[in-house]
Amino acid sequence: MTALNTNARIAVIGAGAMGAGIAQVAAQAGHPVLLLDNRPGAAAQAIEGIDRQLGKRVENGKLSAESRSATIARLHAVEAIEALAECELIIEAIVENLEVKRALFRQLEGICGEHCILASNTSSLSITSIAAQLNHPQRLLGLHFFNPAPVMALVEIVSGLASDPTLAECLYDTAKAWGKKPVHTRSTPGFIVNRVARPFYAESLRLLQEGAADCPTLDALMREAGGFAMGAFELTDLIGHDVNYAVTCSVFDAYYGDTRFLPSLIQKELVDAGRLGRKSGHGFYRYAEGSERPQPTSISSDHPVETCVVEGDLGIANALIARLREHQINVIQRDGQGLLKVGDAVLALSDGRMACQRAKEDGLRNLILLDLAFDYGKASRIAISCSADISPSALEHGVALLQRAGFKVSQLTDSPALAVLRTVAMLANEAADAVLQGVASAADIDLAMRAGVNYPQGPLAWADAIGLTHILNVLENLQTSYGEQRYRPSLLLRRRVAEGRTFHD
Repeated sequence: MTALNTNARIAVIGAGAMGAGIAQVAAQAGHPVLLLDNRPGAAAQAIEGIDRQLGKRVENGKLSAESRSATIARLHAVEAIEALAECELIIEAIVENLEVKRALFRQLEGICGEHCILASNTSSLSITSIAAQLNHPQRLLGLHFFNPAPVMALVEIVSGLASDPTLAECLYDTAKAWGKKPVHTRSTPGFIVNRVARPFYAESLRLLQEGAADCPTLDALMREAGGFAMGAFELTDLIGHDVNYAVTCSVFDAYYGDTRFLPSLIQKELVDAGRLGRKSGHGFYRYAEGSERPQPTSISSDHPVETCVVEGDLGIANALIARLREHQINVIQRDGQGLLKVGDAVLALSDGRMACQRAKEDGLRNLILLDLAFDYGKASRIAISCSADISPSALEHGVALLQRAGFKVSQLTDSPALAVLRTVAMLANEAADAVLQGVASAADIDLAMRAGVNYPQGPLAWADAIGLTHILNVLENLQTSYGEQRYRPSLLLRRRVAEGRTFHD
């Protein structure tokens, strides 16, 4: 089954920000669109709002006046659900309440023709459960857009237990024709993005709770070392802590209390205090007029550094060698176990162990551990940790070398896997379990995380680039350090390592 013809009439129920955005997308793609809301006049007001937004794009030269006029001409506000009888696709974007959605779709089943596809934009409710009371549950699927719908590329095509695969392909092709990046997913808690993204928030929140670093430093590391658009604290402030915390609780409850999805007490306290982020003026940061954003913490050294020694293969951090040479550091290379030495300091990429543990077990004095960077050749900041008994001169040498290479250096307390590495390892681990459980393919998961939440790389492709053996070691060491099931490695990750394969083989 191919995409719906542009002559096909589309209906959107719910004229809030999401519903209006979806209606705009469909109308801009060429479909006649009916917009319905149970609030009198809300649909017409939403179309006026769309017109104003498109008018701004015309003024900025990003849209022609003709395209604006044609889009608005295709949008029609209706006041009665019976007006949707001739539609070929009806998308529901109303309140996230299971019984309300069930009642709406039962009503639609009695109004619409048998070939009309019914779709829910739910972000958290089970498509299987919504469809369970329908006479024809196979015609209901999830069509999950991301906010704002006209801007965000990702659409999750969600299949419940009874959903017709042919209709899922039709929605996939239709979303693609609308200029979106669709992915297929089964109806499991959180679908793809809201499930796989949980560790992005959870690991920063845990590091904050443990006093590893403050909010601005952890956020800066995720941006400037990890390549993410925002850190966890500024992102949750933007989303709203009430919303983000509720999603985490929903996923946690849906997976019967699996500790991998454990909500944060720090975030709960913010919600209890009404500090919901930008919309309330205060979250992890203050947003009142005149408020200044606190700066990340960096350490520095004035120690002169001219030469360093690289022993063996630095793995994914090998780009450091060229970067050091570009900054006129004499790099001597020789065989060894993947270490970087300068003065009294020994630097190594973290393997998930604490610095104190690794120094003792591997017999390495004055050990400084380096966090992961998305691109060691271009990252502007890097996190380090070291054991308490490191000599002051060794720390000076190590920091001076990294500074000379152009890094701002942030020191964390001696935390397993530091910040970026533990986050990426956990994102990859969650994505691996989603593949293992048949939620979605590796390719669709990576696409979803890039297009839906703007990750610099899909977590599974990122794990492949780092090396699955290294990711497995990191997770096993995290699990040993904490003694928790939260960090248990996915069976699929273990299998891929044993087979010598990547996630995308």
